[in-house]
Amino acid sequence: MEGSSLLSLSCSSPSYSSLSFTLSHSSSSSCLLFGKSHLVSLIPRPFTVRTSLRTSTFTVDEALEKPINSESRDMLPKIDKSGRFCSPRAARELALSIVYASCLEGSDPVRLFEKRINIRREPGYEFDKASLLEYNPMSFGRPPVTVQTVEEADELLLTDEKESAIEAEVLAAPPKLVYSKLILRFARKLLVAVMDKWDSHVLVIDRVAPPNWKDEPGSRILELCILHLAMSEITVLGTRHQIVINEAVDLAKRFCDGSAPRTINGCLRTFVNGLEETGLTPA
Repeated sequence: MEGSSLLSLSCSSPSYSSLSFTLSHSSSSSCLLFGKSHLVSLIPRPFTVRTSLRTSTFTVDEALEKPINSESRDMLPKIDKSGRFCSPRAARELALSIVYASCLEGSDPVRLFEKRINIRREPGYEFDKASLLEYNPMSFGRPPVTVQTVEEADELLLTDEKESAIEAEVLAAPPKLVYSKLILRFARKLLVAVMDKWDSHVLVIDRVAPPNWKDEPGSRILELCILHLAMSEITVLGTRHQIVINEAVDLAKRFCDGSAPRTINGCLRTFVNGLEETGLTPA
């Protein structure tokens, strides 16, 4: 999953292409993904900028604190009255795409977020808001499908291409056209939290991540970003850890492959247990 394979697309697995709105890969960049014994010359640590959660007056909506099950997920409003995404899932997905891109670029995620927020639209650009209604943030990777005829295979490919095109259009569109102000503020708070806790959580991930992730961290960039995002939301924003872990697992199901969802679940539960043992009771 190095280089261009990070952005590969297949019918049987999730696609990284929907997260690649502004990614660039540099072989000369480097990042301390784990402890000092695991210095990896692959991706840069997000460049630190002095910032604080005090810069935002946003208060997390009570909806973030409500347990989410399969039924309530379907009942949550995905689009608000202005025709923009209004669910916390959308904020976490946006924040993940920014952290992932900032790691590959070696830039600060908060600055990258603000740059993308304020980017000028190209002349003649029009965003079809109808695509928001077709976009499914709960679409997970599927196992290989066996078909009986060429027609069935062609139909599956067309469906997959359509879904991928919708994802690409939505996630590459100017955020102000896609996300409500509430969601943009929450996404920024997540990014600030990630930067505030980055160094300390690098050490934690070094302890809880499996050995094979440490041996080839370049192939686990996205998974490590999910861990950083989840750990920061638990410790800084105070969202209940049950909600955060479920959301992190769903993000892994959506954008990662293999055993990543199960591994992320285990890493985060170990992290939460560690907080409880040290007296820092998680939310």
